Amino acid sequence: MASRTAWIIGCGYTGRRVAKLLLEAGVALTATTRHTASLQELARHGARVLRFDVEEPPTLAVLQDASLRGARILLSVPTLRGDDGRLADPTARIVEALGDAPARVVYLSTTGVYGNVREVNETTPAAPVTERQRLRLEAEQAVLRGPWQSLVLRPAAIYGPGRGAHVALREGRFPLAGEGSNFISRIHVDDLAAIAAKALLSEITGAYPVADREPCTSREIAEFSARLLGVPMPPSVAAAELSETRRSDRRVDGSAICRFLGVELRYPSYRQGIPAALAEEKQGYL
Repeated sequence: MASRTAWIIGCGYTGRRVAKLLLEAGVALTATTRHTASLQELARHGARVLRFDVEEPPTLAVLQDASLRGARILLSVPTLRGDDGRLADPTARIVEALGDAPARVVYLSTTGVYGNVREVNETTPAAPVTERQRLRLEAEQAVLRGPWQSLVLRPAAIYGPGRGAHVALREGRFPLAGEGSNFISRIHVDDLAAIAAKALLSEITGAYPVADREPCTSREIAEFSARLLGVPMPPSVAAAELSETRRSDRRVDGSAICRFLGVELRYPSYRQGIPAALAEEKQGYL
């Protein structure tokens, strides 16, 4: 790639794993977060860690750093809910602060932008329905309009150690929507990190969904996880009682971006990914 400098703006659950891959590839990396203590392991491996909180406008000043010139940026800051309960997306403010400095921006969005569409692939247009979905699409458009080369990745439900259906089930937070017949696609955090790292170093542009190869119903993953954990099946509730994400019914084909980037999924199904996540939880994880 033209630049061996990269930034991760919003280096959280996924970003930390992307950061490790970039450091292993010899990329000079700056990672930003609200809580720098969470990134000390990355700092020990050579990352520069900066505090950045989109809810504190003065911290936007870190985006004037000289090393951003010609750098490649992974932007992973979600839509936020303020103290007043209103949703807002900070992406447009970040884009404005970046100016024309970066060479490339890769934005981590969500398959939520497809709204109520039930079958999704790389040709499916966004069709947001809710306010959160519309804000995420507006954030994508802000990135795509920027004066840089850009790519939007739209991950399905992200899971892995400490996060996902198996964790929610273990903690009693995974009721089924009715009979649990709604389909949900997923992507293991390690596979998403591999895709994001390669995407950052690539020249591919556009917007692509990201998912593993086996969408399944909520009941199927609950049954699988309950057997592994030795816990009872969760109760059923009316779909209206659940969050937007939990009641969604969508099958996502994410094969295109894997094919274009040459990424082979390590966990093509939750059947491999959830046992791996449980094993990593026992060992501790970054």
